[in-house]
Amino acid sequence: MGRRETRRGSMGARGSGHSLSGVYALFIHVPFALSIPVGALGVMNFDPGYYCYIGSALGGIKQRVARHLREQQSDHWHIDYLLRRSRVVDVVIAETRERQECALARRMRTKFAAIERFGSSDCKCSSHLFYHPELHTLLRGLLGSMKEEGLKPLKV
Repeated sequence: MGRRETRRGSMGARGSGHSLSGVYALFIHVPFALSIPVGALGVMNFDPGYYCYIGSALGGIKQRVARHLREQQSDHWHIDYLLRRSRVVDVVIAETRERQECALARRMRTKFAAIERFGSSDCKCSSHLFYHPELHTLLRGLLGSMKEEGLKPLKV
């Protein structure tokens, strides 16, 4: 598989005409220390380990996640810069018609190191990207945070 090794199965049990809305979490592996430009944020440093990026797609979560998993894409969001130098290793979604991305990010901030200002230029959150050296700890933290917010996590 390529740089973005994920299972690319169906993102929902509903018919292909249904657009799921909700929040998603990309689990990203950075194998070695990175120092990369991230748009208006300037050069940012990333330690080796795992990152969890919290996003939302109220107009179609399947399409948004698929965009993040594509090899070639334009640099539109902060996450696009990081994805060029790392790989997505897992994805978790939760269906909701309400904006719960920021509430979920606030919960994650109480559990993990936040990468300040990353992914939060359109809201008042300090970050939407969180770090931990171990994937399973980060995944358990996200699943707990989703349940605390009343969300039902679905593994993609």
